[in-house]
Amino acid sequence: MTRRALITGIEGFTGQYVAAELSRRGFEVHGTTRAASTQPDWHQVDLLDATALATVVEAVAPTHVVHLAAVAFVASNDVEAIYRVNIVGTRNLLSALAPHAAVLRAVVLASSASVYGNTPDSPIAEATPPRPSNDYAISKLAMEFVAAAWAERVPATVVRPFNYTGVGQAPEFLIPKIVAAFRRRAPVIELGNLDVAREFSDVRDVAADYADLVEAGIAETVNLCSGIAYSIGDVLAMATSITGHSIDVHTNPAFVRAGDIAHLAGDNARLRRIAPATRRRPFDETLRWMLEA
Repeated sequence: MTRRALITGIEGFTGQYVAAELSRRGFEVHGTTRAASTQPDWHQVDLLDATALATVVEAVAPTHVVHLAAVAFVASNDVEAIYRVNIVGTRNLLSALAPHAAVLRAVVLASSASVYGNTPDSPIAEATPPRPSNDYAISKLAMEFVAAAWAERVPATVVRPFNYTGVGQAPEFLIPKIVAAFRRRAPVIELGNLDVAREFSDVRDVAADYADLVEAGIAETVNLCSGIAYSIGDVLAMATSITGHSIDVHTNPAFVRAGDIAHLAGDNARLRRIAPATRRRPFDETLRWMLEA
């Protein structure tokens, strides 16, 4: 039987890497996009249009689904879009998939590690009580509750990715912004809260995680993480070492987000149990890849 994957948000940063990984593993890959595309297996559809979305699902007849489409930038000012797309859009997808549940082998839904909020737990395991502290995190936790309500009709793997990066990530995200400054050898960079520490996995490794979970087809909640967090100072030091260029850092209060999480590193024991071959490249390798791309 043909393994046919449908990736929502296939044109996005993560979607393109997941599509490449699933194709490499022998899947026939289809995707949904917001804009029209010349790609033959990419289907333009608005997740908020339940009827059109159901038509696409019917036409593709997927055996595996990866739901990545979302308003993904934490600092987005379009709060209504965050809630509508991330919650109602997911609900519409599950409703479209339910009539085809008999042929679905796996449905993987992208939540976010930001649902944990500022927690004293370290590393953060899936059992850590959620404490979302911004609209994006709240919308993702609500999406998880939507998935739970549909669990008997559409069992799903809910993944909580911690931060990751790579070539092609939008420039408003932290690491691409730092990379761009070093590539143009800027003398100064303005950043927000310098005290935060984050995981920065490589998107290629995260794409492999998604593919592993698609193939596993297990209805669990799973952290996608390395367990290693880096401060902004760590990142700047690595970039300086790789490029030989030093940069003066100014803190811009406008970039300091209310409710920002101070330290975010996860426990990946469950991921390693489900996908024993999971790996993480050293972050300096990822940073060099981005700087030299």
